[in-house]
Amino acid sequence: MRDLAEARAFYGGLLGCPEGRSSDSWVDFNFFGHQIVAHLSPDECANASRRTSAVDDDNVPIRHFGVVLDMASWQVLAETLQTANTKFIIEPHIRFKDQPGEQATLFFLDPSGNALEFKAFKNLDSLFAK
Repeated sequence: MRDLAEARAFYGGLLGCPEGRSSDSWVDFNFFGHQIVAHLSPDECANASRRTSAVDDDNVPIRHFGVVLDMASWQVLAETLQTANTKFIIEPHIRFKDQPGEQATLFFLDPSGNALEFKAFKNLDSLFAK
């Protein structure tokens, strides 16, 4: 992260992730039931590159992380982000329509330029379907 106050506002405020332990150089968040640690590293953020890979007609950021939500939670988050005028890398939509692995997905950047993906599956049993 380039700034911890910015990380707290984004992850804690916009995304609603409760804060855990912290120090002057990092903050833990409960990232939808998973731990994510925001480490202060402004130099690394300034030098981040944005490469992509084609996935079902989308240019997906190669370096990204995310979480799988249930469909109702994904829809609420998508609406929250749209209301907050979030600039999406990939707008909320359905990918792999009528195929194994059909999913709702969206991508956007946190304030430090880290790419985040949030997805939900029509059928969660197809999470790793081929």
